[in-house]
Amino acid sequence: MRVFVDADGCPVAKLTARLCAGAGVDCTLVCDTAHSFDLPGVTLLQTDKGRDSADLVIANRVQPGDVVVTQDYGLAALCLARKVRVLHQDGWEYRQENIDGLLTFRAESSRWRDAGNRQKGPAKRKPSQDAAFQKALEGILQFQG
Repeated sequence: MRVFVDADGCPVAKLTARLCAGAGVDCTLVCDTAHSFDLPGVTLLQTDKGRDSADLVIANRVQPGDVVVTQDYGLAALCLARKVRVLHQDGWEYRQENIDGLLTFRAESSRWRDAGNRQKGPAKRKPSQDAAFQKALEGILQFQG
Protein backbone atom coordinates (compact mmCIF):
# COMPACT_ATOMS: atom_id res chain seq x y z
CA MET A 1 0.00 0.00 0.00
CA ARG A 2 1.11 3.51 -0.87
CA VAL A 3 -0.67 6.76 -0.11
CA PHE A 4 -0.81 9.54 -2.70
CA VAL A 5 -1.97 13.02 -1.74
CA ASP A 6 -3.38 15.52 -4.24
CA ALA A 7 -1.47 18.17 -2.32
CA ASP A 8 -2.44 21.32 -4.23
CA GLY A 9 -4.36 23.17 -1.53
CA CYS A 10 -4.86 20.06 0.59
CA PRO A 11 -5.37 20.96 4.27
CA VAL A 12 -4.43 17.46 5.48
CA ALA A 13 -1.18 16.92 3.56
CA LYS A 14 1.04 17.24 6.64
CA LEU A 15 -1.33 15.18 8.79
CA THR A 16 -1.37 12.45 6.14
CA ALA A 17 2.44 12.42 5.98
CA ARG A 18 2.68 12.12 9.77
CA LEU A 19 0.14 9.29 9.95
CA CYS A 20 1.82 7.39 7.12
CA ALA A 21 5.23 7.75 8.73
CA GLY A 22 3.85 6.39 11.99
CA ALA A 23 2.38 3.38 10.17
CA GLY A 24 5.46 2.77 8.00
CA VAL A 25 3.55 3.44 4.77
CA ASP A 26 5.05 5.26 1.79
CA CYS A 27 3.50 8.69 1.27
CA THR A 28 3.80 10.73 -1.92
CA LEU A 29 2.65 14.33 -2.14
CA VAL A 30 1.87 15.44 -5.68
CA CYS A 31 1.58 19.16 -6.39
CA ASP A 32 2.39 21.72 -9.04
CA THR A 33 5.33 24.09 -8.83
CA ALA A 34 3.23 26.74 -7.09
CA HIS A 35 3.37 24.63 -3.90
CA SER A 36 6.27 23.25 -1.94
CA PHE A 37 6.59 20.81 0.93
CA ASP A 38 9.61 19.90 3.00
CA LEU A 39 8.53 16.93 5.07
CA PRO A 40 10.93 14.20 6.15
CA GLY A 41 10.20 10.71 4.84
CA VAL A 42 7.81 11.92 2.16
CA THR A 43 8.27 11.69 -1.59
CA LEU A 44 7.43 14.95 -3.34
CA LEU A 45 6.44 14.91 -7.01
CA GLN A 46 6.09 18.36 -8.52
CA THR A 47 4.28 18.79 -11.81
CA ASP A 48 4.02 21.68 -14.19
CA LYS A 49 1.45 24.30 -13.34
CA GLY A 50 -1.79 23.60 -15.04
CA ARG A 51 -5.24 22.32 -14.50
CA ASP A 52 -5.29 18.65 -13.56
CA SER A 53 -1.54 18.11 -13.98
CA ALA A 54 -1.14 16.67 -10.47
CA ASP A 55 -4.32 14.62 -10.94
CA LEU A 56 -2.97 12.95 -14.07
CA VAL A 57 0.34 12.09 -12.39
CA ILE A 58 -1.54 10.43 -9.54
CA ALA A 59 -3.98 8.58 -11.80
CA ASN A 60 -1.11 7.18 -13.87
CA ARG A 61 0.91 5.96 -10.86
CA VAL A 62 -1.66 4.36 -8.58
CA GLN A 63 -2.15 0.63 -8.36
CA PRO A 64 -4.82 -1.52 -6.75
CA GLY A 65 -4.45 -1.38 -2.98
CA ASP A 66 -3.12 2.18 -2.92
CA VAL A 67 -4.91 5.06 -1.22
CA VAL A 68 -5.47 8.54 -2.67
CA VAL A 69 -6.39 11.62 -0.65
CA THR A 70 -8.19 14.24 -2.73
CA GLN A 71 -11.14 16.59 -2.81
CA ASP A 72 -11.34 16.31 -6.61
CA TYR A 73 -14.31 14.23 -7.75
CA GLY A 74 -12.83 13.64 -11.21
CA LEU A 75 -9.58 12.25 -9.82
CA ALA A 76 -11.58 10.15 -7.37
CA ALA A 77 -13.53 8.59 -10.27
CA LEU A 78 -10.31 7.78 -12.16
CA CYS A 79 -8.80 6.18 -9.08
CA LEU A 80 -11.90 4.16 -8.23
CA ALA A 81 -11.76 2.70 -11.74
CA ARG A 82 -8.22 1.51 -10.91
CA LYS A 83 -9.39 -0.25 -7.72
CA VAL A 84 -7.83 2.36 -5.43
CA ARG A 85 -9.34 3.53 -2.15
CA VAL A 86 -10.04 7.25 -2.24
CA LEU A 87 -10.47 9.40 0.84
CA HIS A 88 -11.82 12.94 0.97
CA GLN A 89 -10.03 15.45 3.18
CA ASP A 90 -13.09 15.55 5.44
CA GLY A 91 -12.78 11.85 6.26
CA TRP A 92 -15.43 10.25 4.06
CA GLU A 93 -14.61 7.71 1.42
CA TYR A 94 -15.48 7.92 -2.26
CA ARG A 95 -17.20 4.76 -3.46
CA GLN A 96 -18.77 3.46 -6.63
CA GLU A 97 -22.12 4.08 -4.95
CA ASN A 98 -21.57 7.82 -4.49
CA ILE A 99 -19.25 8.94 -7.29
CA ASP A 100 -21.92 9.37 -9.99
CA GLY A 101 -23.94 11.70 -7.77
CA LEU A 102 -20.83 13.70 -6.88
CA LEU A 103 -19.83 14.07 -10.53
CA THR A 104 -23.38 15.17 -11.40
CA PHE A 105 -23.26 17.76 -8.62
CA ARG A 106 -19.89 19.03 -9.94
CA ALA A 107 -21.30 19.38 -13.46
CA GLU A 108 -24.42 21.21 -12.24
CA SER A 109 -22.30 23.57 -10.12
CA SER A 110 -20.13 24.34 -13.13
CA ARG A 111 -23.19 25.15 -15.25
CA TRP A 112 -24.49 27.37 -12.46
CA ARG A 113 -21.20 29.30 -12.32
CA ASP A 114 -20.95 29.51 -16.12
CA ALA A 115 -24.40 31.12 -16.14
CA GLY A 116 -22.97 33.95 -14.05
CA ASN A 117 -24.26 32.83 -10.70
CA ARG A 118 -22.10 33.00 -7.62
CA GLN A 119 -21.59 30.38 -4.97
CA LYS A 120 -20.15 30.80 -1.52
CA GLY A 121 -16.64 29.50 -1.01
CA PRO A 122 -15.97 26.70 1.42
CA ALA A 123 -16.53 27.34 5.10
CA LYS A 124 -13.54 27.71 7.38
CA ARG A 125 -12.06 24.32 8.18
CA LYS A 126 -13.02 22.93 11.58
CA PRO A 127 -10.95 20.73 13.91
CA SER A 128 -13.72 18.13 13.69
CA GLN A 129 -12.97 17.73 9.97
CA ASP A 130 -9.32 16.99 10.72
CA ALA A 131 -10.35 14.54 13.45
CA ALA A 132 -12.73 12.72 11.07
CA PHE A 133 -10.01 12.51 8.43
CA GLN A 134 -7.46 11.23 10.92
CA LYS A 135 -9.84 8.55 12.18
CA ALA A 136 -10.64 7.40 8.64
CA LEU A 137 -7.02 7.28 7.48
CA GLU A 138 -5.86 5.54 10.64
CA GLY A 139 -8.56 2.92 10.04
CA ILE A 140 -7.26 2.30 6.52
CA LEU A 141 -3.59 2.26 7.58
CA GLN A 142 -4.34 -0.14 10.40
CA PHE A 143 -5.22 -2.84 7.87
CA GLN A 144 -2.25 -2.27 5.56
CA GLY A 145 -0.43 -5.22 4.28
